[in-house]
Amino acid sequence: MTARPDPDLDGGPRAEGVRARARRELVRQIADAARDQLAEVGAAALSVRAVTRQLGMAPSAVYRYFPNRDALLTALITDAYVGLADAAAAAEAAVPRADLLGRWLAVHRAVRGWALGHPHEYALIYGSPVPGYVAPEDTAAPASRVALLLAGIAVEGWVAGGRPAAGAAGALPGAALGDALLADARALLGTALEGVEGVDASAVDPRLPLAVVDAWTELFGAVSFELFGHYRRVVEARAEHLDDVARRTAAAVGLPPGS
Repeated sequence: MTARPDPDLDGGPRAEGVRARARRELVRQIADAARDQLAEVGAAALSVRAVTRQLGMAPSAVYRYFPNRDALLTALITDAYVGLADAAAAAEAAVPRADLLGRWLAVHRAVRGWALGHPHEYALIYGSPVPGYVAPEDTAAPASRVALLLAGIAVEGWVAGGRPAAGAAGALPGAALGDALLADARALLGTALEGVEGVDASAVDPRLPLAVVDAWTELFGAVSFELFGHYRRVVEARAEHLDDVARRTAAAVGLPPGS
């Protein structure tokens, strides 16, 4: 097999733009080959050397971009979170802004659709942890995008007059949140309100961000149960079931049923 050239090692005068495009293309090819390996052997057995064999490249060329397996895993994890969030954001953006429930449902359906279409990538980010791997902090931002998308819809519902249902976020009617949980709620709300004008965070019920966390948990719990086979012989109408989950969590965060 003929080895692929490494754009960083090519001699001669070359425009920086051409070099950058060649680098991006090579990184894309490496990531695609790694995803093939992911489907074949799983994340725990992913090997940079196996990827280089598939590409017909010298290992040193791949290690230039991904110095070890963990760096390659991080790239795949980040790509998966971004792909999932992009699908959810595109689906939500296609729904009229005034239709809050429709936007909420669109996010849920898009997450399920992406997971069913990309089962190995979904398993990488929501399946069993890879032994010995610790995701770096910079994966947190793409990982939180779907939650923040849901939070944004919930905040719009609050502005429109919606309120979390009694008992939302596990709080009994009239029960006060503990100091630690209240601090979590305020921090979550602050993140959700970044860039949002005209909303007084102190006036928002702290149960709202916690109800969004519950909704986020139920969304990915339902999708994971379906993808990993836990609904077999229990829930067969799985798309309809997820819609039901979404409608119940929408009510919990205060979205009007006919929005």
